[in-house]
Amino acid sequence: QVQLVESGGGLVQPGGSLRLSCLGSGSTFSISAMGWYRQAPGKQRAMVAGITSGGTAMYTDSVKGRFIISRDNAKNAVYLQMNSLKHEDAAVYYCYANIRIGSAESPEDTYWGQGTQVTVSS
Repeated sequence: QVQLVESGGGLVQPGGSLRLSCLGSGSTFSISAMGWYRQAPGKQRAMVAGITSGGTAMYTDSVKGRFIISRDNAKNAVYLQMNSLKHEDAAVYYCYANIRIGSAESPEDTYWGQGTQVTVSS
């Protein structure tokens, strides 16, 4: 069974930094895209950043220049370095991974972590 486990959330002051980690475990054949979504109270879950297996990154406009996504394919891990945090970055952050299990002919499914809370407050 595949699991994604996030860590690194917490309370930070505006202008501060946090680094989120997401480690995948279980048997996988391949992982293509990985990334992060976030959901603030009363809002829909929205994409923050994604990264391909080859390392191509993409960001939503509001975090460009402040957040950096990276991954370690050997560890089935994806990271999100968040700098210059703002009040509006506060949310539950979820990692995701598009995973194929078993063989190249297996369907690719999206797996989600349980979420980690990021609070930005002075």
